[in-house]
Order: sequence, then C-alpha cells, then structure tokens
Amino acid sequence: MNDVPPVDRLLQLADELDDELVALRRQIHSNPELGWMERETTDLLADRLRAAGLSPRRLTSTGLVCDIGPDPRARGRRRIGLRGDIDALPVTETTGLPFRSRNKGLSHACGHDVHASAVLGAGLVLARLAEEDLLPVGVRLILQPAEEVQPSGAKSLLDAGVLDGVEQMYAVHCAPKLEVGRIGSRIGPITAASDNVTITVRSNGGHTSRPHLTGDVVYALGHIITQLPAVLDRRLDPRSGANLTWGAVNAGRAPNTIPASGTVTGTLRSLDVETWERAGALVDDVVHELLAPYGVEVDLKHIRGMPPVVNDEQCVRMLDGAAREVVSSEAVVLTEQSLGGEDFAWYLSRVPGAMVRLGTRTPGAPAYDLHQGDLVVDERAIGIGMRVLARTAQLAGYEPRVTAPTRGGRVRPGRGGAPVRAR
Repeated sequence: MNDVPPVDRLLQLADELDDELVALRRQIHSNPELGWMERETTDLLADRLRAAGLSPRRLTSTGLVCDIGPDPRARGRRRIGLRGDIDALPVTETTGLPFRSRNKGLSHACGHDVHASAVLGAGLVLARLAEEDLLPVGVRLILQPAEEVQPSGAKSLLDAGVLDGVEQMYAVHCAPKLEVGRIGSRIGPITAASDNVTITVRSNGGHTSRPHLTGDVVYALGHIITQLPAVLDRRLDPRSGANLTWGAVNAGRAPNTIPASGTVTGTLRSLDVETWERAGALVDDVVHELLAPYGVEVDLKHIRGMPPVVNDEQCVRMLDGAAREVVSSEAVVLTEQSLGGEDFAWYLSRVPGAMVRLGTRTPGAPAYDLHQGDLVVDERAIGIGMRVLARTAQLAGYEPRVTAPTRGGRVRPGRGGAPVRAR
C-alpha cells in the first residue's frame, strides 16, 4: 500500500470520543428495544450523526443508513459498509449495574449496544478524516435493526437496496470469553447457517393396549428424534459442520393413551453454504422415508434462517492489519468457528467482507456468555471496535479490489477456516 495516511490522526480523533461513546452505550443499554421497535435507539443515533453534520436516513421503519466521505461515483473510488446492529433480546438483565435495563424483561444480552456505539464512533472519526482529505473511500454506516428476529433486519435492508454501490462489508461482534484488547479472527466460515425444523406427526390416537389399531405417534416421534440426525450425519459432508439438534418435543399427557398428534422442533445448522442450500430437500425426503412404516401423517415445516458468515481472506487480513496498528501487534488471535447464526451473513452473500470477534472480558473476570442476563462487558471494547473499524475503512482505499469467486450471487465458502497468519 502506498501513501497510506499515518494512524496518528485517527487515534487522536478516537481518543476524543472514548468517554462520549461509553456514555452513549450506557444510554442505549438502559433502554433496550426489541427488533423493529428500536425507535428511541434510532433517534439517539440519528441525533448524534446530525450533530456531526451528517445526513442519516431510514430505509426501514427503524435503524439508519449514513454515507460518509467522497462519493465513489465522482472519482471511481469504492464504498465500503460498516454494520452495527441495534436491537435487544427478550432476556431479563441480572447484572445489577447502575445503568441496567429499565425495560422489564428486555436487555442487550448480545452486546448490540456495544456494536452500535463502536460503529457510530467509527463514523464520527471517519467524517472528520474525510473533512481533512484523509479518507480515500466512501463509507456507509448501517445501524441495523432486528438482527435477532425473523425476517431479519439485514434481509429487509438488502431488499431496500442498502448495498447499492457498496463493495465490501465489515463488522465486529462481542466475544465475552475473549479478553478485552483481543480480536478473534478467522478466514472462511466463522458462524453457521441456522434453520428451524418442526415436524408434526398425526394419527387417530388410541389406547396403549392396542397400538396396532392406530399410528403410534410417540414411537414415530422417537424414531425421528434419534434417526433423522443420524441419517443426516451420513448424507451430508462432515466437513460442513452440519448439525440437527432438537430443542422441544410434545406429545400426549396420559400414560395409557396414544395421542393423536405430537411435535418435535429443533435447529439445523451448517458452516457450508452448499450444504445449507440442499439440506431442506434432504430433510423432507428422509423424514417421509423414516415414517412411512408407521401409518402416520406428517407435516414438516423447515423455516430457513440465514446462511453462514463466510469471511473473505483479503478482507480478514485488512481487518487484522488494522487491529495490529490501532490495538497492538499481538491483538489478533485465531478464533473458533461457531454454530450460532448471525444475519451479517446476508451482506456477505452479496459482497466480500469480514466479521471479527471483539474481546469484552476484563482480565481475571468471569467468562460470561451471550444471550444471558448476567452479561457484563469491559467498556474499553467500544473504543477498540471504533478504532479497528475506522482504520479498516481508511486502509480499504489503498488495497487492491477484492475479487471473491461467486456462484449465484453468493460468496462461496472455503472448507473450514484457515488460520490467520502474521504478515
């Protein structure tokens, strides 16, 4: 890379925002709002962007999009996107923090308050750099609603054209088991596709003394519970990380009565896009084959969630380089793959990009988990996320264009994830 501006000015501007971003994060944290209901959060973020002379806009009922820097159409430059989600979860907060949730039964137990604050901060820094002609790339902030619900905010924003003119996408995600100051990075799949599968079995019902006179719904469900995951293990590539796990089963209440219906529901996950695309038809075929001998009716509902997040190698290396500059030379560590779902994947189905894990654990503190009411984050992570994203955006203007192979409009995943190597 030639003529890359030194990082000093970026760090100076970021230092000026650290305290403000912590205060803003606490305001968002104390007022959690569920997906598609993030009105106060949206207004708070919009007001701060307007105060900086920017022009945020809405493409959906909540959430914001805001363009920063040179118009790529004017000088043949690129535009990249930075995404921060803003919705909360229906989880009761138990931290006892002075700025804990004021909304009963709701909390930012996934760290979206941190993500939103970091992206906002990056945007404010980049806006100043653009004024000083130190930002050679256009940047689109995407403060996204409804990451935790279906249909997800990312999918809705894509339908509204949020990626028009955007060439790359970047994001950070809180990692409460990773110490603050660490960035967990990985090339290839980092999260999984996640679908809901519900199978309902019906018959006439009857007495347990005469199972031969009716379809035995409970026995049939038991066969599905044990055999469907086993068959998928042998029909899907084991390198894809495909996994079907049941979460609930319901059938009958009396010990001497065969019920007329029963249901089992669970999640089907995969680290591979191609496996995700073919799994639905395979599940349908196998379910009907397994239940054919039992004389029962079957209703299968397979609700597709989101594809896996598949990090582009060049984009990962750009994020890694930024993290080493603004945090430390030892900041980047190889992170594990997760079978959790993340709707950032929808952006990467259209353009190359990367998501990294942002360490939020205070050294020596307990290792919390996401989606739990006791989640506590080290707020230094906000400033780290801001710096990493802002420097990544700045560097993007000097990197060769990413040319990821695509198939059917999707970025193709690699098999597994390659370790991140030092430059």
